[in-house]
Amino acid sequence: MRREYLTGLTAFVAVAEKRSFTAAAAQLGISASAVSHAVRDLEARLGVRLLNRSTRSVNLTEAGERYLARVLPALRELAQAADGLDELRDTPMGLLRINVSGPAYDAVLARRLSEFHRLYPQIQLELVVDDKLADIVATGCDAGIRLGETLQQDMVAIPVSAPLELVICGSREYFERHPLPRTPSDLRDHECIAFRYPSSGKIYGWELEHDGQEVEFEPSAWVVTNDATVMLDLVRSGAGLACLLSHMVADDLRRGDLIRVLADWCPPFPGYFLYHSSHRHVPAKLRALIDFLRV
Repeated sequence: MRREYLTGLTAFVAVAEKRSFTAAAAQLGISASAVSHAVRDLEARLGVRLLNRSTRSVNLTEAGERYLARVLPALRELAQAADGLDELRDTPMGLLRINVSGPAYDAVLARRLSEFHRLYPQIQLELVVDDKLADIVATGCDAGIRLGETLQQDMVAIPVSAPLELVICGSREYFERHPLPRTPSDLRDHECIAFRYPSSGKIYGWELEHDGQEVEFEPSAWVVTNDATVMLDLVRSGAGLACLLSHMVADDLRRGDLIRVLADWCPPFPGYFLYHSSHRHVPAKLRALIDFLRV
């Protein structure tokens, strides 16, 4: 259906209900001459006269009566459909797809989703767990959660965690067999566990900094993995040292199962961010999650 036809249809219905071109124009927010032109164009397209006009009154012809009876229910259906979209826009409800890495899920979502569900029972969550840096638009996701330093500049990013630290650590059993490293250079004498980025395939170099001195240690590792939870399991088993995010090992450090080293070489950095495209309207369901997680 062409736009001109819809314009004429809307004008015709307004005139038919108001019995006045002037009143219809006021309702539609356009001039009376524009309303008259739209109705004449519609009549020309249909090949019938819909309205009888005089200087004092406007009345429906027989064809106009029949036509109004057919189109009015359809226009009401369209209005109801628009009202339904308003409900989706203003009420947090519907499917919300979030792309999240495994560590980000553990740090930001794992212990809070039950509370979110109690607050917003009409929102259905789908968590796409992917340690690669995904294109949320291409994958059909509403938003993603990643470390801030990995995000593209055209994304809207909202902080959803406290600052993090890198933690170099090993098990108590491991340090019964190896001395504690005191400087970054001491790491060369240790068995290390390396992480390979799933997206780029590169080995992560441990980024260390102390009193303005920056060091990137490239671990000569006997085992490499692209999964942070596997790294943590290897460290717990005494397989070697690893560089992990602070939230992943907090409980192990608290219990004394893991021992942290070179803490003064690992300053805090910005943590996790929820990000979404800057070129889209933010629906109520996503606004609800943003407000719930924002720190």
